[in-house]
Amino acid sequence: MKITTIILAAGKGTRMCSDQPKVLHKIANKPLLRHVYDLSSQLTDNSVHIVIGHGAELVKQALNLPEVNWIEQLQQLGTGHAVQQASGFIADEDMVLILYGDVPLLKLATLNRLLANVSQQSIALLTVNLENSTGYGRIVRNDSGEVIKIVEEKDATDAEKNILEVNTGIMAVPGDKLKRWLDQLDNDNAQNEYYLTDIIEMAVAEGISVVTNQPETVDEVLGVNNRMQLAQLERIYQQQQAEQLMARGVTLRDPLRFDLRGSLDSLGQDIEIDINVILEGNNSIGNNVKIGPNTHIKNSLIGDNVEILGLCIIEDAQIGQGSRIGPYARLRPETVLAANVHIGNFVEIKKSAIAEETKINHLSYIGDASIGSKVNIGAGTITCNYDGANKFRTIIEDGAFIGSDTQLIAPVTVGKNATIGAGSTITRDTPADQLTLSRVKQVSVSSWQRPTKQEKS
Repeated sequence: MKITTIILAAGKGTRMCSDQPKVLHKIANKPLLRHVYDLSSQLTDNSVHIVIGHGAELVKQALNLPEVNWIEQLQQLGTGHAVQQASGFIADEDMVLILYGDVPLLKLATLNRLLANVSQQSIALLTVNLENSTGYGRIVRNDSGEVIKIVEEKDATDAEKNILEVNTGIMAVPGDKLKRWLDQLDNDNAQNEYYLTDIIEMAVAEGISVVTNQPETVDEVLGVNNRMQLAQLERIYQQQQAEQLMARGVTLRDPLRFDLRGSLDSLGQDIEIDINVILEGNNSIGNNVKIGPNTHIKNSLIGDNVEILGLCIIEDAQIGQGSRIGPYARLRPETVLAANVHIGNFVEIKKSAIAEETKINHLSYIGDASIGSKVNIGAGTITCNYDGANKFRTIIEDGAFIGSDTQLIAPVTVGKNATIGAGSTITRDTPADQLTLSRVKQVSVSSWQRPTKQEKS
C-alpha cells in the first residue's frame, strides 16, 4: 500500500517568543521540521505533503525541498482542519500517516510498527502513558479495553482527566475512510476547532477497530512549544548520539558535554574525545584520533593517528595521518594538510595545501599558500595574500626555512631549501639553497636620552 505522509507544520509557536516559525527552530543545528521530514523520507513508496501556515514562505525557503507538496493553511482552525487542506491529494487506496513538524525525535521502528496495524478494518494510533497527563487528549476505552474515543482536556470529565494514557496525535488511516471522516468533522467543542481526534469515534461507530502502539520511550513523542522544551529535547537528542558513538567504540570523557550536530560518515577505532567538543556537519574520523577539549570541528576529514589539542576550530579541512594540531589553532575552509604536519598554537591556515612533515608551530597566518614538505615556518610569519581587492598565492618549496616575523608579500615563491632570515619582508621570488633577508641597518644612538614626564605647574 502506498504511503501518503501529511506533516502538520502550520502553527506560529507563540510561546517560542520568536519571529521565526516554530518548526524552523533547531535541534542539533537542524530545523525541527527537517528532522520529521528526514524520518518520513526513510519510508518506502511514500509521498510527503507538508501543511504550513505562519511564515509559510520562510519555511519553504529554509527547507528547500522541491520534492515536497507544500499546502498552505490560511486559517489555523485545528488539526482536523489542517488535514482537510491535504484531502485532495489523498488517493482512496493510500495509507495516510499523520505526523507533526514539532515532534522531532520519533524513530523509524516506531513508525513501521504503527503502519503494520493499518488495514481496511483498522486504523493505527500512537499513544503514550504519562504520569501527568494534563493538557493531553485522553484515550477512552470500554470495559473490554477497546478504544472508543479521544477526549480533549477542555472537554473531559473529571473521571476522564484521571486517565494516564494520552494521544500523541500520530496516526495512520486508510485514505478512503479518512477523506470521508474529514468531511464529517464539526467544531462543536470547547475550542471551536475541528479535531482530527473526532475520527476515532467515527471509526468505532462503523465497526473499524483502533489499534494502539506505544513508542519505546516517551522521549520519541515529546513536542516543542517553548524554549525550555527545545533545550530539553536537544539534550535528549545529544545523549542519544553520544550513546550510539560509545556503542561504536568511541571514548567520550563526558557524554553530557558533547554535541554531534550532523553525521560521522566514517568512524575509526580507538577515538578519544574530551569535553565540550562539537562535531558539526559531515565529518570523517580515522583510527587512533585524540580530540582535545573545547574544540569545534565542521565538515572535515581527519586521518589516522591525528592529535587535535584543545580549543581548536577546524572547518572544511583535511588533516593527514599523524598530524598534530593546536592548541588554539584555526583551520579554515580549503585547508589540506598532508601526513605528519604540525600546526601549533595561535596558527591560522586558510585555503592552503601543506605537504608532509612541515611545521608551523606558533603565531602565524598562512593563507592562499602552497607549502612543500619538511618546511619550517617560524613564529609570527604572515603570507600577505590580499592587496585590498585581489587575493594572491604564496609558494614555499620543499625544505625551506622561514625565520620568525617574516612577511611574504604574494605573489611570491620561496625556492627549495631556501632560508629566509628572521624579520624579513619578502617581495620577490627567492632562489633555492640560499639565504635571503631584508633588514634595515641596526643603529645605536649614544647621545639619545629617554623622555621624562614633565611636572605640572
